[in-house]
Amino acid sequence: MKDSLDNLGINVQGTILRNLTPDELTKEALGSEDAKLNNTGALLVKTGKYTGRAPKNRFFVSGDEYHDEICWCDNNLPIEKEKFDKLYDRITAHFSEIDKLYVFDGMAGANEKYGMNIRVINELASQNLCARNMFIRLKDDKLENFKPDFTVIAAPSLKVGPEDGVEEGEAAICINLTKKVVIILGSGYAGEIKKSIFTIMNFMLPRQGVLPMHCAANAGLDGDTALFFGLSGTGKTTLSSDENRKLIGDDEHGWCEDGIFNFEGGCYAKTINLKKEFEPQIYNAIRSGSVVENVIMND
Repeated sequence: MKDSLDNLGINVQGTILRNLTPDELTKEALGSEDAKLNNTGALLVKTGKYTGRAPKNRFFVSGDEYHDEICWCDNNLPIEKEKFDKLYDRITAHFSEIDKLYVFDGMAGANEKYGMNIRVINELASQNLCARNMFIRLKDDKLENFKPDFTVIAAPSLKVGPEDGVEEGEAAICINLTKKVVIILGSGYAGEIKKSIFTIMNFMLPRQGVLPMHCAANAGLDGDTALFFGLSGTGKTTLSSDENRKLIGDDEHGWCEDGIFNFEGGCYAKTINLKKEFEPQIYNAIRSGSVVENVIMND
């Protein structure tokens, strides 16, 4: 494990905690972060300035072999390789100095033919728990010789600014398709981790004849599949969690010749106006092992 991090430029001086259980990660978060448990055992955290994604702070390295294939816009901003390298050196130097690193190794994409091995490296145990919940967990035999296809390195404590090429806010989500790495600085919102991986899959899968879709999906008892499309917060998760149908997933899927497959291993649900009588499956998922971001609880 140390050798593979050395290859990333992270000269680990502290402890590497890899693929911890939900209970272990919860205990770590309670001991080192501003986190607490609610009465069902869920881990409550606050993500700082960013309580949602920062789409205008997402960058792709420009000038590489993929440059002409990217739709450059306000949500896909270019960053020069030299500036990316400076941010990368900054985040790896930071991770070389801290006491504990949390590493999750898993997969995105439930169809192994099109799935992608991912490694998520965090300074926060709570974010690593989110990654463990959101991505697909692998059995021990698959982890022994694990090699990531893409790596995400997230450091919310490192802020950025104009001197780093970031004109708005203090966060940067930088995707380097050539280096196969994502670095996230300045944002503690865990959704950036999963969405960065889904962005990469949305870019790569069409090359393999797979249609990536931002939708929820469930299946009937007869094998019929329903897809639910809509912007974030418009009800995909709610509709897909119909207790009379089998949940496939609530956010990102691929459509290939074999059928529909989920990118994720868990669900990421909005809690605004959440009520048990209307959304019992989501409400009852707030229990030990889950993470609740930016929700105020009655003491």
